[in-house]
Amino acid sequence: MSTMYTTRHANLIPLLFLVSLPYMATNKFSTAAKDGVTDRITCIDTEREALFAFKQSLTDPSDRLSSWMGDDCCQWSGIQCDDTSGHVVKLNLRNPLPSSRLGEIPSQLGNLSKLTHLDLSHNKIEGNLPKHLYSPQVNLIDLSYNHFDGPLPLWSINSTSNFYLHGNLFSGHIPSNIGQLMPQLRYLYLSENRLNGTIPTSICAMKNLEVLSLRTNQFSGEIPKCWNRSQPLWVVDLTNNNLTGTIPSSMGYLRSLNILMLSNNVLEGEIPPSLQNCLQLMTIDLGGNKLSGILPVWIGTSLRSTSMIRLRSNSFRGIIPQEWCRLPILHILDLAGNNISGAIPSCIGSLNKLAYDNMSVFPSCKYFYEEQLTVVTKGRELDYGRTLMYVNIIDLSGNKLTGEIPKDIASLTELGTLNLSRNHLTGRGNQLQTLPDPSIYGGNPLLCGGPLSTKCPGDEDASNLLPPGEGLEDNDTGKDDEMLWFFVSMGLGFVVGLCGVCCTLWIKDCWRKLL
Repeated sequence: MSTMYTTRHANLIPLLFLVSLPYMATNKFSTAAKDGVTDRITCIDTEREALFAFKQSLTDPSDRLSSWMGDDCCQWSGIQCDDTSGHVVKLNLRNPLPSSRLGEIPSQLGNLSKLTHLDLSHNKIEGNLPKHLYSPQVNLIDLSYNHFDGPLPLWSINSTSNFYLHGNLFSGHIPSNIGQLMPQLRYLYLSENRLNGTIPTSICAMKNLEVLSLRTNQFSGEIPKCWNRSQPLWVVDLTNNNLTGTIPSSMGYLRSLNILMLSNNVLEGEIPPSLQNCLQLMTIDLGGNKLSGILPVWIGTSLRSTSMIRLRSNSFRGIIPQEWCRLPILHILDLAGNNISGAIPSCIGSLNKLAYDNMSVFPSCKYFYEEQLTVVTKGRELDYGRTLMYVNIIDLSGNKLTGEIPKDIASLTELGTLNLSRNHLTGRGNQLQTLPDPSIYGGNPLLCGGPLSTKCPGDEDASNLLPPGEGLEDNDTGKDDEMLWFFVSMGLGFVVGLCGVCCTLWIKDCWRKLL
């Protein structure tokens, strides 16, 4: 019995040792911490020297990098190190130096060989983008809104990365083999530069590409026609370029497409019917092109998530489909400057987003992309970015619309801008006194009544249209004025006559004697 008991407890010793290990490790760490001894990893000497060189290249009168001192660069502001190796993995200096200026990026910064996150955006960095800046394993590189110029860097990125170079002065072409150089790229932001040439078809080989933003450059040629189902693209923004040709029907394969912005190019043809397969399409901005054809009915039946339709300054014809009234979150409808005819749909008052102030009707979006849009209101062009979702506008000006203005349009209480000018609308404008700006209706020769200055046939003077009892005070005042002037004139006449008689008697002596 004693032997069995001893053996059983002897077998428990290894188990008790294993259970006690976490406690022993914790106790050891606590004791070391009390004695001021830790095993914390400090930064690599060569990387610290590289960051010092970066600081020395700055003119920093406000001392924004005051924490960059001492041996442990891992404790400096904007720096993050790997907990195991001590290598610098993140350098985040987004807009920290408003009073500082960098010439160029020093070559020593290339010694940060394990860098995965580089953010130097919104600074004043000039010159060419050096190749030594990049490390093969980089989750994000953001150099946006600086003054970099020269050609785009020919970096090879094998990791899933985000590439932000917008808002600089880069020129030249996008490398034709960009799809092979950066096959795993997710976000490609090259907007607001000076890039030219064609958009390379190898972009279609990027199987992870989600955002393609090439807005405001000088690209020419046609839009690639190789889009495929395997791409998770949800933004295609090619606004403000010189692109020609048609909108590729292969864009209908992009089932995740949310934002399609192709405005201010030289595109021709019709809107491809294949886009009705993009069921998540919220923004359709095709304004300022040479597009034609009728307005697609399927936008109202298939694309129930559409919140903005901007087709202004094209050559679209036909009528505004009644089906578009079914779009529950439509808040921007801009069809100005086309050849659209027929009547304004009588159901326009059923656009819920313009009738109710309810932001919750917008579907939740996992991502955010800052759309840029120019809205014309009261003859002025206003640019909107982050606040675009709060802009509510209907602009149907400069078309060939006929018939009367639907009364229900007055129920759109959240409508910020309405423009129906330069059409062939008829009827009495008196029906829309809730929207009294005359510029809204100007240029419609057959439209009459307030707030327009054109009176309708048979209209009487305003004084005769007053309800009974109104205007009596003004009439009484007028009569009093007439009586006052009557008595004043009588008094003046009497005085003048009396003076005339007296003067005559003074001159004629014989008449005075008779009196």
